[in-house]
Amino acid sequence: MITIPYAEAIRLWRGGEDVWYKNPKFAAPAWSNFFSATKLPVSFDVDSANGGMTKVVTPGDKGTSRIDITYDFDFSYDAYPQEMLLYFDAKYIAKQPFVSIYLLTPDGRKTRVSDFGVDQKYTFRFSQDEKLKRRLGGQEIMTGLFSTPKTDPAVPLKGKYQLILNVVTFEEGSDLDAELVFHGQVYGLAGTDQARRDLMVPLLWGAPIALAFGLIASLGTSVLTMIIAAVGAWYAGWVDELIQRITEVNLVLPFLNILIMVGTFYSRSIWLILGVTILLSIFTGAIKGYRAIFMQVKESTYIEAARAYGASNTRLIFLYLIPRMIPLLIPGLVSSVPAFVFLEATLAVLGLGDPVLPTWGKIINDAWGNGALYKGYYYWILEPAVLLMVTGLGFAMLGFALDRIFNPRLRGM
Repeated sequence: MITIPYAEAIRLWRGGEDVWYKNPKFAAPAWSNFFSATKLPVSFDVDSANGGMTKVVTPGDKGTSRIDITYDFDFSYDAYPQEMLLYFDAKYIAKQPFVSIYLLTPDGRKTRVSDFGVDQKYTFRFSQDEKLKRRLGGQEIMTGLFSTPKTDPAVPLKGKYQLILNVVTFEEGSDLDAELVFHGQVYGLAGTDQARRDLMVPLLWGAPIALAFGLIASLGTSVLTMIIAAVGAWYAGWVDELIQRITEVNLVLPFLNILIMVGTFYSRSIWLILGVTILLSIFTGAIKGYRAIFMQVKESTYIEAARAYGASNTRLIFLYLIPRMIPLLIPGLVSSVPAFVFLEATLAVLGLGDPVLPTWGKIINDAWGNGALYKGYYYWILEPAVLLMVTGLGFAMLGFALDRIFNPRLRGM
């Protein structure tokens, strides 16, 4: 939340190619190479404008100049990259700079990639150059550029490669910079999805969203349930009867179905879903459990003494009845947090999550929609699933520990 503020997280999550152009699609996490015998190429990008590539400018005659941009990189992988792209930023008035692109391989071959004039903003995609594909004998371009010659099947040629850009400008003051984007098959700590988005953004931001939803829902439900049960037990009569009838009706209502209807026909806002969740979770079986205990506490001698000196009903409920239930409230409150966290994820998986916020459930929904398990993108499913399980396990263990602390009868068990 500090390194990626809320507004930035939303911008990144909803961003398109203009935001994530440096990332490959469906890239596994970079650390997956440590657990695989087949080393996949790692993504990177360099820019001549900030010194990432070697740039030499040689002035010529009549306002012309020659710009040589080179970049050396090691390729020691067992698979081919997804794509290579060059983003050009040219400065000129009337005459376009002319660019010639070459790739020098570890075995000394110099492959001519392409020649063309460059607009002020221009993108060159290696894999879409049909002339280059014909020069490579009809092979896939990434395979042809990074393969050992005359091998069948193709085998990646490992070693040091050099990308060479020979640029000629035709005006005084004309200049050109290039950015190389190398789309490998692994990227970052969490990988990427179908929209090139770095999954670290929803994984990191999914935690506070899930915890906020779970904690607010659990706290609101537990506290309101206890207060309503105390009011019904204290006043008895028609008040208690009304609360019990509402509870019995609510117990037979389809909880998840109602939330699905709200998300489908009204709004998918996470805050509206949270409010409906709390409302439907107040009148549950817990009210009957609290009521039974409050009916016993109501007959205690200290309650009779408080009545004798004239304590009001509000004072008796909030200062004498409810405090006796705090030891039972806290463990139950903590233990119920995972249920609400999983509920939010379930709604997101069903396509009813908040349309703006990046959440763990939204990751699973996108993965399912793109056939992640069928296509072997296991990281896409496992990362949010593991975080959900760890969150649930953590709160469950904390709830059990608090139950032993607040309930002395469980300490010896």
